[in-house]
Amino acid sequence: MSLSGLLTFGGIGGLAVGMAGKDILSNFFSGIMLYFDRPFSIGDWIRSPDRNIEGTVAEIGWRITKITTFDNRPLYVPNSLFSSISVENPGRMTNRRITTTIGLRYEDAAKVGVIVEAVREMLKNHPAIDQRQTLLVYFNQFADSSLNIMVYCFTKTTVWAEWLAAQQDVYLKIIDIVQSHGADFAFPSQTLYMDNITPQEQGR
Repeated sequence: MSLSGLLTFGGIGGLAVGMAGKDILSNFFSGIMLYFDRPFSIGDWIRSPDRNIEGTVAEIGWRITKITTFDNRPLYVPNSLFSSISVENPGRMTNRRITTTIGLRYEDAAKVGVIVEAVREMLKNHPAIDQRQTLLVYFNQFADSSLNIMVYCFTKTTVWAEWLAAQQDVYLKIIDIVQSHGADFAFPSQTLYMDNITPQEQGR
């Protein structure tokens, strides 16, 4: 091989080694920053709105972080990536939110006020609802087929299964409140008005 060929090969090889070394150093220093900043820890549930990354942190290494997705797939993320994306850490939440809309029939308009008060009182006395957090129950919308009541509150627990159980209990109690007041939930409907139509035309 000629001298010029060797120099060319050496230059390309050096460039490749340099690029690889740059990535290794970038991941290494990013790993150090993760260690000191601690945006997440092993066992935290994290997700990124910028990338398709969501799951539980399994390992934090100097070069990569291993995440176990919710379908139990291992996901290996270079540490340098965390310096350029946003990371949410729901695992560090202090509360979980319950928010829903109750749609009542227009024929139940006279009962909306008492239902709002009953739902609000139920939430104020519910053992799973954190009274230190925002708690809102208000009639807030004339929708096409319903009179809408917004419900907004937070549970004391952040454990998903416990939150689901608390939310279910709240929803079941709302159903009981609505039905105990002789009201019911609305569903999309249409009213057809027919004027000046003869009996013969109505029978068609």
